[in-house]
Amino acid sequence: MPSEKILAAKQQRVEDLTSELKGATTYVFVATRGLTVAQDTEMRSELRKNGVKFEVIKNTVLRRVFAELGFEGLDDVFKGPTAVGYSNDIIAPAKILAKYSKDIEPMEIKGGIIDGKVASLDEVMALSQVPDPTTLQTQVAYSLLFPFTKLAMLVKAVAEKKQEEGGEAVAAPAAEEVKAEAEAPAAEAEAPAAVEAAPAETPAE
Repeated sequence: MPSEKILAAKQQRVEDLTSELKGATTYVFVATRGLTVAQDTEMRSELRKNGVKFEVIKNTVLRRVFAELGFEGLDDVFKGPTAVGYSNDIIAPAKILAKYSKDIEPMEIKGGIIDGKVASLDEVMALSQVPDPTTLQTQVAYSLLFPFTKLAMLVKAVAEKKQEEGGEAVAAPAAEEVKAEAEAPAAEAEAPAAVEAAPAETPAE
């Protein structure tokens, strides 16, 4: 039977982990068997750069920790060697660990907890397909901007069309005015001749 000292150390370990893991947005549980030292080092480095903490923890301790955190239904997950990646970034743990589990055959994702709810393997994998926040913000911004961009292009096209139509309308009166001005002097030149011819016929009567 374990001594009181050992039991106290285990209890302290549970309390420390409960305090450390508390408040994370996403937890992803992984079977890490089969990783080489190089693969483990590379994966941990990428996780760390993205603000994801990663620990291999005994299942007995994990059960007690997540029971303390108020989560149930994880007994099937906590079988065999288990590691947990967790972060306040809702997407990063799933995205990075899914990538490595795909590239490293013995490694597999068991399940997780997403935004306070126990998640299945399929739900974790679905989360891993969501774009990272920067890409997502860009896509959202573009989707919001696109209708306005399309509207601006449409307004510009209509304005250009009206301008072209207006140019033709203006050009036509200008041509008619030039023709009228060209014919006007000839009419004015003929009018005095007719006036002068009338007095010449009166004396003949």
